[in-house]
Amino acid sequence: MREDGAFVAPGAQLDDDVSVAPGAVVYDGVRVGSGTSIGAAAVIHAGTEIGGGCVIEDGAVLGKRPRLRPGSSAKGAVGPLVIGAGATICCGAVVYAGARLGAATIIGDQSQVRERAVVGAGSVLGRGATIDFDATVGARVLIQTLVYLTGGAVVEDDVFIGPGVVTTNDHAMGRHARGAPLLGPVFKRACRIGGGVVLTPGVVIGEEAFVAAGALVTRDVAARDVVMGGPARVVRRVGDEDLLERWG
Repeated sequence: MREDGAFVAPGAQLDDDVSVAPGAVVYDGVRVGSGTSIGAAAVIHAGTEIGGGCVIEDGAVLGKRPRLRPGSSAKGAVGPLVIGAGATICCGAVVYAGARLGAATIIGDQSQVRERAVVGAGSVLGRGATIDFDATVGARVLIQTLVYLTGGAVVEDDVFIGPGVVTTNDHAMGRHARGAPLLGPVFKRACRIGGGVVLTPGVVIGEEAFVAAGALVTRDVAARDVVMGGPARVVRRVGDEDLLERWG
């Protein structure tokens, strides 16, 4: 225990210019790169690797091990949590062991990133959002407040997912044979999903597609289609003037 009330285990490796606020706990086997700051009451579990120039805000928990019910679909090997340089983990966020966060990611207040999830460089996760186990998020993705991205989902680069979007991956809602594959949705490059959209298991949202707020998506959406309603229906196409290349 240090004089300021922080605890840094003897086996933790912190570069000389790492700052640790009072009440933080850093366990054995943690590695923290140059220029990183660790906030008050943050907890960093064994094996976590944090790149240089990161900001770990107050009360964040890094490297948490999952606790699963018997037969859980989330069962699997869990390695170390790896956080790229320049990332920010905001207050109260929980990032599990086995996750990987790219450089300059931002994980919002009270968010959760589960085991084996991957978040690409420059992506932003809004307050209270969840990236579930084995989900993959590409680079420069914007995921807004209170989004639930289900296990096994795939989000390609430059996607926008609006606040309160809910995704699902299990048509049987738990009543399936053990080991049956889950069907996470796929979001192709630069598609846009409006607030409050619900997506049923396995749907594919095409490149540059646009899903209007509040839609219920029960089937695939083709590239550049604009859909709305419940169930979602095609109303027009995304024009050339709205493509990402015009706004990059």
